[in-house]
Amino acid sequence: MAKASKLSEVARLAGVAPITASRAIRGTGYVSDAARERIMAAAAQLNYTPDMLARRMRGDKSKLIGVFMNNYGPVVLHELVRAIGEQARKRDYDLLLFNADRFDSPDRMTTCATLSKLCDGLLLLMPTADDRFLDVVERQQLNCALVFFDARQLALPTIVLENRIGARRAVEHLIGLGHRRIAFIAGTKRTGQSAERERGYAEALAAAGIAVDPALVVDGAFNQPGGFAATLRLLDLAAPPSAIFAANDEMAFGAIDAVASRGLKVPADVSVVGFDDISTASHVFPRLTTMHQPYEALAERAVREVVEMIEGRPPAAERIAFATELVVRDSTGPAPA
Repeated sequence: MAKASKLSEVARLAGVAPITASRAIRGTGYVSDAARERIMAAAAQLNYTPDMLARRMRGDKSKLIGVFMNNYGPVVLHELVRAIGEQARKRDYDLLLFNADRFDSPDRMTTCATLSKLCDGLLLLMPTADDRFLDVVERQQLNCALVFFDARQLALPTIVLENRIGARRAVEHLIGLGHRRIAFIAGTKRTGQSAERERGYAEALAAAGIAVDPALVVDGAFNQPGGFAATLRLLDLAAPPSAIFAANDEMAFGAIDAVASRGLKVPADVSVVGFDDISTASHVFPRLTTMHQPYEALAERAVREVVEMIEGRPPAAERIAFATELVVRDSTGPAPA
């Protein structure tokens, strides 16, 4: 392996002082256009790359926002990361994405610590509630905000959806169509979001004088196969539901497929509502009724929170909630006679 070139060698080849070479490569201070061109050409010729971690230790900005995720599987995260990337670029930041099942495992803590030091700030997307890395970022008061985390309040900004209110609105839509036997497909307990949506489901039923039937509440793991399997269990009940509210769109897609696999139709036999309004929700058949979340506004606020902390504002325990909006499409209809 070739030995890495030093900044002094770049300066020597470009015929400038090391401090001038440093300013040109860091993009700080005045350097003439001619000198900058020679320095960058010399750096390319010598294959010189600055030590980003060393620069951070000296107090330089990396212009990186770390996006840490416990599970990059859900499609909703793909939508959100895209929006966050666009907002970060508007503020002249790049993203560094890190995905792990857990951040507090022994083989991940060192990586987390290194990447945290490399980045100017962090966004934790859908972190797992019992991951001890959350305690680390809270205790150290890092420039960090959490997104899609409704399990507990930390001493950090937390950007969430109005999960309970949105879920209640989704179930009220089904009740308004005459449905009384309404099932709920839950996601995982990792982030607290599914529990909040289940609370909204129960509140809507209670307000309509409908008792929650435990047999109609099943787990779907926040993915399409889980939604498919959960719906088959619901359809096998002696008194199956006439409507299903799934805690995310992917499980709702699975529910639609499961209904069709039994020779039934959505919404003539079973109505289905999702949550998130991912891009494919309007391109499935039938098109999915769901709760829309404002991805762009969420991303803008998340990036703004981190950048303001990078610029000197201290972290604060603030729950920043965004409303969702019911989008009625073709997967819901009147309860069958």
